[in-house]
Amino acid sequence: MANDNRRILVNADLLPEVLLKVLEAKRLLAQGKVHNASEAARVAGISRSAFYKYKDGVSFYSDDRTVKIITYSLTLMDEPGILSSVLDQISESGANILTINQNIPVDGVAPVTVSFSTGSLKMPESDLLEALSLLKGVVGCRSLMENP
Repeated sequence: MANDNRRILVNADLLPEVLLKVLEAKRLLAQGKVHNASEAARVAGISRSAFYKYKDGVSFYSDDRTVKIITYSLTLMDEPGILSSVLDQISESGANILTINQNIPVDGVAPVTVSFSTGSLKMPESDLLEALSLLKGVVGCRSLMENP
């Protein structure tokens, strides 16, 4: 069983406190609230050796079956505030913007791709696509891909 790489789900209440503290230390590091593993371990209340012993073996579980990552390709007029209004609309819909890529405008329009997660989306994805298409300065908008 020592070399068994199977994954299991365990209720956090059943885990030894050290594993929960390792998860906290990893979160502190990922969020930049501490500068290094030693500081993360100290703030979380565990030894550095405990952190290194367990850090690669524990992680939070996220049930992402209902969360998709969607990428939209947009063509925007090269005018101030257009991209901002697109991002505002996406944000107001509850989506979490993950990436934005805007190329240099040519002939007065700029191609933009925006990827976002749908975990907190307050409307159907098709309604968001239509709302973006209707914004002033949006020449075109289409969904490129989504992952299940």
